[in-house]
Amino acid sequence: MKLNLNSTKLYIKTKDYTLTNEEFELHYNSKFDLLFTNPKPKNLDKYYDSNDYISHTDSSKTLVDKLYQYVKNYTLKNKLKLINSFNTNQKKILDIGAGTGDFISVCKNNNWNTTGIEPSKKARDIASTKNLVLRDSIDKIVEEKFDIITMWHVLEHVPNLDEYIVKLKKLLTKDGVLIIAVPNYKSYDAKYHKEYWAAYDVPRHLWHFSKTSIEKLFAMVDMYVEKRIPMIFDSFYVSLLSEKYKKNKMQLFRAFYIGLVSNLKAKQSKEYSSLIYIIRNTKN
Repeated sequence: MKLNLNSTKLYIKTKDYTLTNEEFELHYNSKFDLLFTNPKPKNLDKYYDSNDYISHTDSSKTLVDKLYQYVKNYTLKNKLKLINSFNTNQKKILDIGAGTGDFISVCKNNNWNTTGIEPSKKARDIASTKNLVLRDSIDKIVEEKFDIITMWHVLEHVPNLDEYIVKLKKLLTKDGVLIIAVPNYKSYDAKYHKEYWAAYDVPRHLWHFSKTSIEKLFAMVDMYVEKRIPMIFDSFYVSLLSEKYKKNKMQLFRAFYIGLVSNLKAKQSKEYSSLIYIIRNTKN
């Protein structure tokens, strides 16, 4: 599998509003209906070195932090319910981009055989205080197969997208389930906020997906999207961050309104702010 992104055009210009204020471009590839961040920094580590990068902390200092933690605790229950809905042989789950380990911890406490991957040492150290040992790379996993692999808002961070998708397929059992959650750049809130849309999150987010993107990318390794599940809270949280980037004084109220409108419009268009994809090996 080789991802050819030679045929592209400029889609939008945006900034790293979280840390550096550097400008980046998003380019559009029509073959995969995919956006990618340009330029891609050679050293991405420094762009994660921020106290504002909340998935690497358990912070509850600001209003945004508190909302994130509240929604996270609610969605953890839904994520557990989702993985429990699948019939698995060994209940082996791999969570990639495990952050501070909350999802892995919930799975472990509910009799799942868990493995977690998290590149950030800061996040791994916090996870260790919860009696969790996370590996730092997918390359550390050799000759193992998993019934379920989860990536909650992680695929957009992966530098070598085509190679990574091949690795995911190899790590999955024949009847296994790959669960991927990613932002959707075709949602109403993305179109409304434009360059301020927080889910672009350049340059940490290297790829920006549509429903078509995910279907075409995984079709290249003979996998198919069985189901899509909306993440309705994402439109509110992303809109709150986006309004913050705009320095809107009425950011809480405006964010709630835009998040609500986005979800209402998505009932018809199915273009939610973020989507969970249930992906399996192609049926013979």
